[in-house]
Parts: sequence; structure tokens; C-alpha cells
Amino acid sequence: MIVNIFFIIFARIFLQSKLFHFLFIIRSHSQATKPSPERSSQNPVTKMAASNTIVGTINFITLLLSIPIIGAGIWLANEPDNSCVKILQWPLIILGISISVVALLGFVGGCWRITWLLIVYLVAMFILIVLFACLVVLIYLVTNKGSGHPAPGRTYLEHDLDDFSGWLRRKVASPYKWNRIRACLNSTDMCSELNQRYRIAQDFFNARLTSIQYGCCMPPAECGYTYINPTYWLTPNNTAASMDCLQWSNDQMQLCFHCDSCKAGLLANLTKEWRSVDIILLITLVVLICVYLIGFCCALRKSKPGDGDTSPRRNKENT
Repeated sequence: MIVNIFFIIFARIFLQSKLFHFLFIIRSHSQATKPSPERSSQNPVTKMAASNTIVGTINFITLLLSIPIIGAGIWLANEPDNSCVKILQWPLIILGISISVVALLGFVGGCWRITWLLIVYLVAMFILIVLFACLVVLIYLVTNKGSGHPAPGRTYLEHDLDDFSGWLRRKVASPYKWNRIRACLNSTDMCSELNQRYRIAQDFFNARLTSIQYGCCMPPAECGYTYINPTYWLTPNNTAASMDCLQWSNDQMQLCFHCDSCKAGLLANLTKEWRSVDIILLITLVVLICVYLIGFCCALRKSKPGDGDTSPRRNKENT
């Protein structure tokens, strides 16, 4: 009984003392500053690391997307039938290199949180994507014509120069440009090899030749010339059917390289290769736009004043 009375009196004195109030304040402050599971899961350092990982992944994918663009330009430059006409090769190579350089700028700006580099990345990549889209549309428009028509008495298609777009025709219309292209075509031996490969007329007419060989190495079918070998034809004495028939020569250095059919065959082969390249470029463009939009949203998040701020002042305000 006496112990109980003594304990009650001691408890009253302790509750009224300043020591109790001091211990209560310390305990309350420790509970307020103790990190909760939800708050600790949103550690600013962790958020910044995750954001940098996203930026690095996005720019790495962008670097990979520049490879098919550069590869398409290199492939066109080394293609034997198109190596004499350098129209699309260098624009593709320059565009691909530019995209890779801008992607590196975005990687540096995102990982080191350099705001002006992120701005340069977003603006430059937007301009490159617009140019890329214009190039894809241009290729589609200029290759959407020139399907060809069946040659009379032949198993292949012949092409007329007027079947192609005016932009492509201007690339071969200039005498200066065409003389340079013709000299390049002569150096490829694409016509002389036909004499060694085909000895019989039936094998030659059933062969799968390129449009350039059909247009440059033999006279047009409408001329009605008599076959001797792939590059030598007997010409009748009657009036020729067209100007290309008059341009034909059995001289191995001339043949029909001055004919419009040769120019049309070159453009037909060119557009065929460009259609294949355009499909690859279209797929690359769609993926690049998606990646850019993700990077744009990520850059907006990183540009917010309070997002991922780990400065001492910010930590002091949070406490």
C-alpha cells in the first residue's frame, strides 16, 4: 500500500517536471524526421539515376537509328548500277552522322544536367526529323512514276524518259551531267560482259538484265533491228522509228548511250533501288519520332525546378 502511494506521488511530480516536457519534444521531433517507407522510396539520388538511365537509353537508341541511314547511303554509293549517279548517297550519310552527333549532345546534356545542351538537342533533333521526313516524302514522290511498258516482241519492260518525274529528268538532261554519267557507265563493262555471257539470241532475250542494260546496250525494240549479238545489231535501210534508233551505233563505246532509252533505263533502275531504301527509311523515321517524343517528355521533367534537386538548401527546406 505504501509502495503504491509512493509511486503515484512520484509519477505526478515527474509529469509536472520540465524533464518530461523536454523528452516529449525530442521524441516528437524524432518521429517527424524519421523517413517513411514511401518517402525513402522516392530518394532524389535514386530518381536522378533512373532519369539519367532513361536519357542514356534514349540517346543510345537514337545512335542505333542513325546506322541504317548511314548504311543506306553507303550502300547506294557502292551499288554498281547506281554508283555513277550520286544524288541520294551523300544527303543520307550527312543526315545519319548529324543525328548521331546530336544524340551524343543529348546524352551529355541529360547525364550532366546541362540545360543549354538539352535545349540544343531538342531543337536540332526536331529540325533533323523534319528534314528526314521531307526526304522520305520526296523519295516516295519521285519514285512513284516510271512503271514501264512491255516491249514489242520482248519479255522485258521498256521505259520512256517522260514517264519519270521532272526532278529526276533534270538530273540527266544536262549534256555536261550526262557525259560524266556516260563515261562512268562505259567504264563498268556492263555491256561487253553480255557478249561473253549470252551466245544464243533466245537466251539473251529471256535473260533478266537490268534496266540500264536494256536501255543502253541494245537498240529499242521499236527499231526492229536484227540481232547478231547483244551489242551488235543489223540496221534496216528503211526510216528509223524514233530518234533513239538514229542514235544507235554498233561502236562498242557508243551503242545507245546517247539515247533517251538509256537515260530512262538508268532512272528506272535508280527508282527501283530508292523504293527499297525508302521503306527502310520510313520505318526508321517512325521509330525515331517515337524515341524523340519520349526524350522530349523526359527533358521536360528534368527541367522542372524541384525535380531531382539534391542541393543542401533543398534538403534543409524538406527537413
